[in-house]
Amino acid sequence: MKNLKLAWRNLWRNSRRSMITMASIFFGIILSTLMTSLQHGSYDSMINNVVKFYSGYAQVFTEKYDENKTINNTFELKDGLEQHILDCDKITHTAPRLEYFALASSEDKTKGAVIIGVHPEKEDKVTEISKWVNSGSYIENNDDGVLLSINLAQYLNLGIGDTLVLYGQGYHGVTAAGLYPIKGILKFPSPELNNQMVYMNIKSAQELFGATNRASSMIIMVNRHQDLPEAMRYLRKNIEAPLMAKSWDELQPELVQMIEGDRAGGILMKLILYMVVGFGVLGTIIMMIAERMRELGVTIAVGMQKSTMSFILYIETILTGILGTAAGIVGSIPVITYFYKNPVPLSGDAAETMIQMGMEPYLYFSMNMPIFYNQALIVLFLSMVIGFYPIFKVYKIKVNQALRA
Repeated sequence: MKNLKLAWRNLWRNSRRSMITMASIFFGIILSTLMTSLQHGSYDSMINNVVKFYSGYAQVFTEKYDENKTINNTFELKDGLEQHILDCDKITHTAPRLEYFALASSEDKTKGAVIIGVHPEKEDKVTEISKWVNSGSYIENNDDGVLLSINLAQYLNLGIGDTLVLYGQGYHGVTAAGLYPIKGILKFPSPELNNQMVYMNIKSAQELFGATNRASSMIIMVNRHQDLPEAMRYLRKNIEAPLMAKSWDELQPELVQMIEGDRAGGILMKLILYMVVGFGVLGTIIMMIAERMRELGVTIAVGMQKSTMSFILYIETILTGILGTAAGIVGSIPVITYFYKNPVPLSGDAAETMIQMGMEPYLYFSMNMPIFYNQALIVLFLSMVIGFYPIFKVYKIKVNQALRA
């Protein structure tokens, strides 16, 4: 305790030097937490785009459908299946879908489209699709109307109240053809979705494709990413063949690879940042030891053990790291909180690039606790490593030379 008090007093004997060292740690912590928060916020945004726009956190489908996504590999919607899935307390919503391809036509134009039969109420709870209705209105349960994505509607020159012609091949080769009134136009942030999507009531889709009471997948939602592993364990244990369950990261391996690649780049940038902070602290410690060499020599000459002096100097270095880190964390919390509540909008080419990638043109930030305490642990580790320099110098001190310093 006495050595700790002595280290604390020594730290403030030259307060300007100590404050400069802490300031370098302070700004390093703020920059690092901002960078990490932006990274995690971007990842969360990417995942939410995939999860809430289309795939859900997980899907249940047949093993054959996983290998070949044809309507012949769909499954029958048996009574009790949805409730059986919802028995897991981590799963909040489910929504059946029947997805397949057909030709979408108007008077003189035709284009391939993705036909998605949904239960309107359940689908809206999963993907909040109703908020993307740009004009017209959202479909209701047992509604015969369809929702058309905006680019597809413009290509076919169709609007609200017009009739969409769908033609294709259905379950086991039956002819799929129908006329459907357009009830709403959807405008997604993703060009890919805007170019080819047609949503209709699942009963209408089953009738169109001759797939009575069948679904291609069951979409599953949880409250948070962190709940997904437990939900997947439940599904894999309780969903029996020929059905199987896959999570969003298994359904979207390209996105996972992109996130991992970006995370590796972020680690490199933070490594460079912490090297700058570390060398800044080390430079200050070197200067401090050089300035105090005569003092250290006198102290050893009057009887202080080198081990005790080394311990005091080591504690000084650790205290500098702790105080700088604490100030940086406290300073970063209001900054990140502001950006978390107010995402930064992008414009121009940057916004266009984000839209082309299927993401909303905003910079999102995250408030996950590891963002803050991981930085503290890293700086504490750096301080502990740098603290060995004073120990090394103390044990190399020659008293007669130090007294003449």
